[in-house]
Amino acid sequence: MTCENAAPEGVVSGWIYLRWHGSARGGPERGLGDEGDGVRGVREPGGEGGRERAVERTAGPSAPAAAPGDPEAARRRAERRAERITAGATELEQRLADLLRAGLAGAEQTGGGPWEETAARMVDAQAPGLASRVRELAAIPSSGPGWPVRLLEECALLHLLDRGWLHRERLPGPLAATVRSRVGLSTAADGPPVRDHWLVLAQYDIADARLTTRRVWLYGAETHRTVLLLSYGAAGRSPELALPVGLALEAEVSAYPDTGRRRVALGRRFAPPEPTLARPRGVTTSRAAVRYGEALRDDPWLDSVPVVLDRVVPVPDGDGWQLADADGDTALPLARTTGGQSGLWRLVALSGGAPVTVFGECGHRGFAPLTAWPAGPGTAVPLC
Repeated sequence: MTCENAAPEGVVSGWIYLRWHGSARGGPERGLGDEGDGVRGVREPGGEGGRERAVERTAGPSAPAAAPGDPEAARRRAERRAERITAGATELEQRLADLLRAGLAGAEQTGGGPWEETAARMVDAQAPGLASRVRELAAIPSSGPGWPVRLLEECALLHLLDRGWLHRERLPGPLAATVRSRVGLSTAADGPPVRDHWLVLAQYDIADARLTTRRVWLYGAETHRTVLLLSYGAAGRSPELALPVGLALEAEVSAYPDTGRRRVALGRRFAPPEPTLARPRGVTTSRAAVRYGEALRDDPWLDSVPVVLDRVVPVPDGDGWQLADADGDTALPLARTTGGQSGLWRLVALSGGAPVTVFGECGHRGFAPLTAWPAGPGTAVPLC
């Protein structure tokens, strides 16, 4: 991830507690709620943070060619893919059971090889979202102190996703859509177009050996909704969409059908992007924590939610930093960073001990700041 203030591997114990309780409350049997300010976002394997795309297998030479737009052929393809994903999820359940039966300590000795093999089998099953999460498991044993806790947490969330897919017919429609997105099934934006003046809050790239994903956060000046645009590029290449921080554009967006409906597709544009001094509405640090907990009830696999913090001051906190409410006694821990990262120091310099407005992603690893505004008049300052 090219953003310097990205969320780290280290986990803040209080946030783990919040995530675990959100996971427990947010299982498939739960209904769906509203986050409180519009559509909510998800990290995507197929939804918001997906780094891979499934490749449909081509039919053999003896298979009859399907007519373009043939709904019956599309239905059969979807059924075949669902069967392959079900077989992959069942195999993955057995792999997780074997790990827990043998004990987590063995994961450190075996290395990432077995997990890479399992991830490859998930790709074969056309479940890239499961493959991406399995690869994350492979890296956890080498992530430093406390890795068994993180490994157990991620195994539990992966097990929950498996069970959600295997029993998706029992889930409420929006939650079933989130499970399909998390597994890696692509969907089209089906929400009604929403026209607004969209302020560009942040833009950053996440790159791996296969794909570069650009995440662009927008805030509606009239709807007060925070939405996410995703753009993809081949490995080593920048995605086509570019919307620098501090611009605003009048355009329509349409939401994708997941639980939060925060991810959107950009539709018709009514004017070129232009600089703006507008700022988004902010909340307190305590409200930000509540917002993330509420979102976990609906999507237990959610790493973070976008939040604008109003009137906060960056202050040291032991070997890290936190954003403290200027008018209260609460604070959020910043995602662990080293002292040499320029984004953190830009934030500290911008504040100078005075309250600032900060936009970022609030999750179980802490708050990752992406953009800040000074206390007085001034333009947005990118932190990544």
